[in-house]
Amino acid sequence: MTPTSTPDLRLDALRHWLSQHADRLGLALDSLAPVSGDASFRRYFRLQAASGTVIVMDAPPPHEDCAPFVRIAGLLAQGGLRVPGILAQDLAQGFLLLTDLGERTFYEALRDGLARDEAALQRHYRGALRALVALQQCPADGLPPYDEARLLEELAVFPQWYLRTHLGHTPDAAAEAALANIFNLLAQRAAAQPRVLVHRDFHSPNLMLGADTPDTTPGVIDFQDALSGPISYDIASLAMDARTTWDEARQLDWAIRYWEYARAAGLPVPDDFADFHVDYEWMGLQRNLRILGVFARLSHRDGKHHYLDHMPRVRAYVNQVAGRYAVFRPLLRLLDQAEQTPKTEGFSF
Repeated sequence: MTPTSTPDLRLDALRHWLSQHADRLGLALDSLAPVSGDASFRRYFRLQAASGTVIVMDAPPPHEDCAPFVRIAGLLAQGGLRVPGILAQDLAQGFLLLTDLGERTFYEALRDGLARDEAALQRHYRGALRALVALQQCPADGLPPYDEARLLEELAVFPQWYLRTHLGHTPDAAAEAALANIFNLLAQRAAAQPRVLVHRDFHSPNLMLGADTPDTTPGVIDFQDALSGPISYDIASLAMDARTTWDEARQLDWAIRYWEYARAAGLPVPDDFADFHVDYEWMGLQRNLRILGVFARLSHRDGKHHYLDHMPRVRAYVNQVAGRYAVFRPLLRLLDQAEQTPKTEGFSF
């Protein structure tokens, strides 16, 4: 018997929806081709249109909701950010037709050699820093708060998925108490920072390469999960990029430049960079502990094992910050002990 493939009913529905806009936008429906997926249920396609290429987002309800993307895209566009325009939408079905910001993300450009051209690298990343400052000047009213409770809730994936599931290590009572104390310190410091609009994944895979000019402006995508939260969060995302390794000197350079741009724009960063640097590093530690847990979950639960390739980098960022502050020494001891524990039996790629 010849095996039959499972029909893609959403793709059929998507094609039907696109056909309703084909004449108005000059869509070449036969050109529809997948672009990428991500860590969520969303997937993306590109197709030819009369004006060039356009992007289709398929965000299946009830797993995804396109409404925040549409709302935040409008906020960011009004703030001068280069974000996808909405050409057509069907929120009930979870379909969006968007303008195309290009085919190369910062991440792809870095893999293709951008990091070897220091002048071009700095032009593009300084453009990203300016874009971040513009993003943080957009109103965050009405966005869900990235508060202490949410920051703590996020950290729960670290012991559950990274320590227990991925490393096969169950902390004892003393280690659990030490970890809880560290989590509280991280969440409290982050929550005490001034709040701005936070992208939450402002890093190389979500920045589209702009024209290589002195005032180059990147495109910004994947902003639908934006919150009102700590001002240091997005610069920590950019400088401690989970997909691209940056040494401490580079991180510090971009953190200082961001701080200077932010102060000039009147954003509520501390007057003393040393104070901001502690905020930024502790924020980065919270984010990277969460990422270790998320990447472990994506592998073990969802079968997306390629996320494990990035774990050594994220783990190095954790060491970098935790090794600088005595209060985090129990975390380093726990990690050293956990990483000597045999991995969970029965797991294979």
